[in-house]
Amino acid sequence: MVRSAGITLKKKYGQHFLRNQQVVDHMTQAVDLDTTSSVFEIGCGDGFLTRHILTTDIARLWVFEIDQQWVEYVKNRIPDKRLTVFHENFLDLNWDRLQEFRPWTVLANLPYQVTFPILHHIQEHREMIKEGVVMVQEEVAQKIFKTSGRGYGYPSLFFQYYFTWKLLDKVPPTDFYPAPKVHSRLIYFKPKIDIKPIPQEENFWKFIRLCFKQPRRTLRNNLKQGQYPQGSLTDDILDLRAQQMSMADLLAVWEKLI
Repeated sequence: MVRSAGITLKKKYGQHFLRNQQVVDHMTQAVDLDTTSSVFEIGCGDGFLTRHILTTDIARLWVFEIDQQWVEYVKNRIPDKRLTVFHENFLDLNWDRLQEFRPWTVLANLPYQVTFPILHHIQEHREMIKEGVVMVQEEVAQKIFKTSGRGYGYPSLFFQYYFTWKLLDKVPPTDFYPAPKVHSRLIYFKPKIDIKPIPQEENFWKFIRLCFKQPRRTLRNNLKQGQYPQGSLTDDILDLRAQQMSMADLLAVWEKLI
């Protein structure tokens, strides 16, 4: 049984606590913080990152922590009037509460088992976000940054369409307690402005998922599973794999199908 500060760490919440001060330094240095900044953190654990964020001159820090024991621990040990800690699953957040103090900067070590759901949740409310730096599994970071080939797929296209990204520090397992079995990565993101609307946007992303459902199959074979009419597409396009196609290529195909 792994414990920290007398509290049992819970595997179901993916609790691996960062222990490298240089890494949290780089997190706050990568974003633009000043006396007007509103920051939120997703999962504070024992407050290692929380404490560091509060050494910067910000207006407020809101923390969303799913584990009641760590909520009480941080509340009791970090007395700062700028800090508000909510006992709450971030995925259940009502974003209306954040409206008053927008835009928000995100700084967080994300639980790896729910990284993509959290990033989707942020994407749905990106108008609230100024920028952010999050810690994710190295494999997840590489999927987001891919532009072709193995690992390139729906996450790459989706998150690159709505955000600009930068790869930051690669973080070894030894920088955490307890050490995870994988390397991690800091990634910076910023919502894009004036994104070109996608026709039937929700259906387009379902189409993209289908195109990459079996990456080694051609577009022709994957589209058959979705009963899309293929008469408007030429053989040279249908014989491609989705991993060979850019976002512009796939959008062009989509506009021919709808």
